[in-house]
Amino acid sequence: MLRATQSAASTVIRQQAAALAERRSGMASKAGPLEADSGGLATKAHHAMTTFLLVGTPVLFMVPDSYTDGAMNRTFGAIIALNISAHSWVGLNYVATDYAPKISKSFVGPARYLSAGIGIITLLGLGKIALVSPGGIKGTIKGLWNPPPKGDKK
Repeated sequence: MLRATQSAASTVIRQQAAALAERRSGMASKAGPLEADSGGLATKAHHAMTTFLLVGTPVLFMVPDSYTDGAMNRTFGAIIALNISAHSWVGLNYVATDYAPKISKSFVGPARYLSAGIGIITLLGLGKIALVSPGGIKGTIKGLWNPPPKGDKK
């Protein structure tokens, strides 16, 4: 009799644990659009963006200007701008997930909105530089270290 009761109790506990695991996995798969750091796909995308930025940015700056003037510079500049803004958005979501609950559990949502806003502003700013500015992102960065020509004072 005791054996049957123990067996029934362990079956109920296993069923409850399975139901809890299913609910938790269901919650994880229903991540909102602002939760850029949730799931394996987001982590893989973030690592791919990091690798692209690690390799692509130095290549863009080392290629001579004569090869990258015009549409090539604008295209790669726009790709770099998109990667930098997406990379910062996902990275700031990781920060929000880790540190915002330490302030308050209700602070996570607004922190995600803030990181999305920062990502959008970054994309718009770098996109404008890449597409409209003379020399694009490459010319802007090089202009930080190269002094203006002597006759070109503003």
